[in-house]
Amino acid sequence: METIKNDSILEDILMCCKQLFDMDVTKAVPIHRGWLNLKWKVKTNSGNFLIKQFNKDRFRLYNEKELLYTFSQQKRLYDEGFPCPKLYPNCNRFLLESENGERFMVMEFCEGKLHAPGTVNEQQMFDLGKVTSKMHCLLNNGATRKKKKAEFIPPPPEKRLEHWRSVRKEVKAAGNLSLLPTIELQLSLTEKMSLTDFNLNETGWAHRDLFLDNILFAESHVSAILDFDRMKYDYPQLDVARAIMSATLLHHSLNLSLVQAFIEGYKVEQTIGKGFLTKALSLLWYMESTWWIEPNMEHHKGPPVRFAEEMIWLSENFLELESILGDL
Repeated sequence: METIKNDSILEDILMCCKQLFDMDVTKAVPIHRGWLNLKWKVKTNSGNFLIKQFNKDRFRLYNEKELLYTFSQQKRLYDEGFPCPKLYPNCNRFLLESENGERFMVMEFCEGKLHAPGTVNEQQMFDLGKVTSKMHCLLNNGATRKKKKAEFIPPPPEKRLEHWRSVRKEVKAAGNLSLLPTIELQLSLTEKMSLTDFNLNETGWAHRDLFLDNILFAESHVSAILDFDRMKYDYPQLDVARAIMSATLLHHSLNLSLVQAFIEGYKVEQTIGKGFLTKALSLLWYMESTWWIEPNMEHHKGPPVRFAEEMIWLSENFLELESILGDL
């Protein structure tokens, strides 16, 4: 039934593409990646494109005005030579709507390879660091409007302690005793925390979803950064932390040569201080641990399984991050 529904959505969208772009599609291949939103690689006589449909339930979670602003910035990045998909608007509208009310976008289909954690080489990691640095420079060069506060406002440790105590109570009630040590560790770390432990002064526009599912690689470089839907004014350091955790954590260990390669690339256009990465990873844990470490995490599927693994590793190695990373 789900396949039939998706086929009818595609048919509706392709009819709209024919009307708007005179697009004759010879083949449409589903891309099974991402949460709820549907994607297809479509082949036409004039080239290959990617069509992205926005799931109606998920779309309610977006602020449409902010989303459109994000697309305008993706266009600006592309125009500046940044490796990301070219968008194809109609009458300056990036977000299109079909006859049946399906919202969708048409963009360039970018060639490249997705990598699993730990399989990116040092050249690719260096270029990923350089590309991330360039993205942050372009997004924060004055052409993008500033905001007064970051998207993520770290709650005081007292609030986080309340959260973890509540999770502990749920875990005990469910009899999921194997998860208790992990929850107790989150509590123990939070008790030692102060918001002054984080670098909260360096705010700016950031991708906010920079993990391996959204990065395409060629043999020695990044071919495209994808999915800017979550771009917000926040902490650019979180992009660094997310990319490094996604690409370098394998078999419960960070590949430090890959970490070093990323940081060297990032420093091509950004100046960073001693302990930058330690603080960035600490902030990532403080933000994301409550998303992925939760009472029903044994039912996770897809990327959340990996995200939970990363948060557990960060919590288990939190007090040793500085010694693991050295001056990074």
